[in-house]
Amino acid sequence: MASWEPNQDGVREICQLLHEYLQPGVDQQAIFMQLQKCSQYPDFNNYLTYILTHADQGKAVEVRQSAGLLLKNNLKSGYSSIPPPFQHYIKGQLLPLIGSPDRHLRSVVGTVISVLVQHSGPASWPELWAGLAQCLESGAPDAMEGALDSLYKICEEDPLQMDVEVPGLPQKPVDAFLPSLIALFASPHASLRKLAVGTVNQFVLSMPPALQVNLDAYLQGLFALATDTAGDVRKLVCAGLVSLLEVQPDALVPHMRSVIEYMLAASQDTDAEVALEASEFWSAFCEAHLPMDQLREFLPRLMGVLLGNMEYADDDEAVLSIEDDEETVPDREEDIKPFFHHSKVQGAADGAEELEEEEDIVNVWNLRKCSAAGLDTLSTTFGDELLPVLMPLVQARLGSTSEDQWKEREAGVLAMGAIAEGSITGLLPHLSQMVQFLLPMLEDKQPLVRSITCWTLSRYSRWVVKAAQDSGEQAQLEGIMMGLLQRILDTNKRVQEAACSSFATLEEEAGEELGARLEPILKHLMFALQKYHRKNLRILYDAIGTLADVVGGELAEPALLDIMMPPLVAKWQQLADSDKDILPLLECLTSISQALRPAFAPYAEPVFERCLSLIRQQAVAKADAAAAGKDYDKEFVVCSLDLLSGLAEGLGTSIESLVGRTDLRELLLACCADEAPDVRQSAFALLGDLAKSCVVHLKPRLADFLNLATAQLQQDVLTSENISGANNACWAVGELSIKAREDVVPFVLPVVGCLVPILKHEGGAFNKSMIENSAITLGRLGWIAPEQVAPHMEHFVAHWCKALRSIRDDIEKEHAFMGLCAMVQLNPSGALPSFKQMCEAIASWHEIHSVELRQQLAQILAGFKQMLGENWGHYWATLEPPLQQKLMLKYNL
Repeated sequence: MASWEPNQDGVREICQLLHEYLQPGVDQQAIFMQLQKCSQYPDFNNYLTYILTHADQGKAVEVRQSAGLLLKNNLKSGYSSIPPPFQHYIKGQLLPLIGSPDRHLRSVVGTVISVLVQHSGPASWPELWAGLAQCLESGAPDAMEGALDSLYKICEEDPLQMDVEVPGLPQKPVDAFLPSLIALFASPHASLRKLAVGTVNQFVLSMPPALQVNLDAYLQGLFALATDTAGDVRKLVCAGLVSLLEVQPDALVPHMRSVIEYMLAASQDTDAEVALEASEFWSAFCEAHLPMDQLREFLPRLMGVLLGNMEYADDDEAVLSIEDDEETVPDREEDIKPFFHHSKVQGAADGAEELEEEEDIVNVWNLRKCSAAGLDTLSTTFGDELLPVLMPLVQARLGSTSEDQWKEREAGVLAMGAIAEGSITGLLPHLSQMVQFLLPMLEDKQPLVRSITCWTLSRYSRWVVKAAQDSGEQAQLEGIMMGLLQRILDTNKRVQEAACSSFATLEEEAGEELGARLEPILKHLMFALQKYHRKNLRILYDAIGTLADVVGGELAEPALLDIMMPPLVAKWQQLADSDKDILPLLECLTSISQALRPAFAPYAEPVFERCLSLIRQQAVAKADAAAAGKDYDKEFVVCSLDLLSGLAEGLGTSIESLVGRTDLRELLLACCADEAPDVRQSAFALLGDLAKSCVVHLKPRLADFLNLATAQLQQDVLTSENISGANNACWAVGELSIKAREDVVPFVLPVVGCLVPILKHEGGAFNKSMIENSAITLGRLGWIAPEQVAPHMEHFVAHWCKALRSIRDDIEKEHAFMGLCAMVQLNPSGALPSFKQMCEAIASWHEIHSVELRQQLAQILAGFKQMLGENWGHYWATLEPPLQQKLMLKYNL
């Protein structure tokens, strides 16, 4: 087997397929299928290796490259299935090509080698390390570059792959190569310097002992390259210093003045990529918690550099495309971001901690944004101390009023927004003047100035709202609100987007303050609904939904409904069931239905029916896309389930007539069993909402629902991906237990068996919402079946009471404590070892509205006092004096 030789007819056949695949206009899919047939032969990867590594037979470089890339993909997906002799053949053939005269082939070989190391393990290929060392020592530029390229790619996957013992080698690869790599920082060849620095930089975050030993040499090597003629090398110098600052800042402290001077210069490098990498230093410095004195004296220069870098570059995409943002220009499909719906998280903590801000997957990180982020971090670190240095520079830019100075003006407004959080104490006395200064800039001729002004005003909205609440002075809030509403109707789409997003922020801060202003707000938002293109419609729906969330039932006024609902219904009717633009509208209507409650009833039936129809259509598409005429998309299911939840929550028992005559129960059961975590998450949220409003329609399949919910709570499925679905399942079981009581009793112990490990789990594996929902549901189950749960109390009561303490006062907490009382009455000795934790939980109430619960808690405490007799003092002494005082005052102990 070791002497494997290719069949030359086979070589020619594969080369011909690869050659045809590269030709323009061919049916690549058909050729790829032929290559896939070839891949079924056990030695196909040997053929690809042979074609890559042999220049005879007149094989073009492009064909050899293609063979190498196909080999790489095959090794990634199926290395373990390749017979060991063939693995050995592939490795042996690659080594001589590391130093190929052709740069493209060297690169492909380096890529294949890195995949082999990743999948076979670095210790299994001692010949590789010897071969790479030989290439580096050869002095031949091609061989050295090939070796460095391979090392770089190996480290790119995982630098710790080189920090292992290799049989037959006297040193770990990292120990052997690091000194040589650092020595190559001084190579006369820029490509070698770049690869050497890039490779060593990848060890900084893991900081193996070999780099620690060579740290001084590494630093000196970086310093020597500070003014390298190659921009790529200077960029890597900056990246290395930033990484070192993050991992081991002490190493830079003796050199910090020089490093700061260098980074100031590099932040102004003519190469934008170097400047961007250097600008990362300022945030990293603040986050390294070094003495700020080291940076303080440089602040005047640094502020000037950052402000300069915050100006738009002439070739910035936003500047180049500003005319394309006029509303007369239709949106391009590629400009419309994918829609990401946040599935509903139910229960104690309202799921607020579940929602993380979406990453901006379209906008590219650049020097302007990096500099603004650095200023933001610096303002948080230095606070008001930054203002005397920064504000004169900002004011100078804001005073640049001529049309051709708009970039300076825009950067000044951006800077004011960047420091809004960190330097707010010093800015607050001037807030009124700042707002009055910024408002006219909403009318600036330059759209990018108008858009950044929207964002900056939104950054101050919290304090503007607070000022209105504290003083009753509404002029500032009114000015910002009307200014943003006018910009929502701007003729430029970028300004529309910024204004809409900023107004949503203002809505969240202002909340009920908007109640008296709803008519003009709705008129502007509904007018925008008529004029917006697809991209901004999504942001507008979010602003409308946010308004509904914050003002709630105030939207139910008939006059306001007449403004809001006809345009939304018109949009609803315009959009086809397969149109993804309906998804953000479904999300928006979820908020509206929850806010309007009974006032949504006139619109409920068609919305309800369409949600069911969307779920049915997707079920068909999932089973057979061809028959459905569309591909399956779970987002339609998730959004429909959440809107149905909103209807159930808003309409309450009024939804019963809609549910009773449809197949919702069976559709919901299928969704609760779906393989997608976010579908199950929304399905269990709806299950709980329907349990509250019309449990009678769930009862025929109650056992199936409870079995599925219990399965969600099993320890082996509680992964981070499934935790939100389990959270909702837990909450739904609690709601079902309250509404279906005796029908749930047979399932109590299996569910409790799942909940106890969650409550007892240490180390923060579960979020606050999951812990609290588990505590509430356990209490509810104990309330409906105390005789089943109480005998097991001693195994969980301490952890359970600890969780109960942090739950806010509401009806769910009352239910949980009713369960506590029922179980303690049956098994007081089971609760006694956790007497202190139980008392802490009881004292966590601020106010108990239920007279029955108050009386039961008083009886429990009095019962313990009577049961313990002369031992009462011992248990009572374990409580802190403030806790004792609170319990004595409330329960007459």
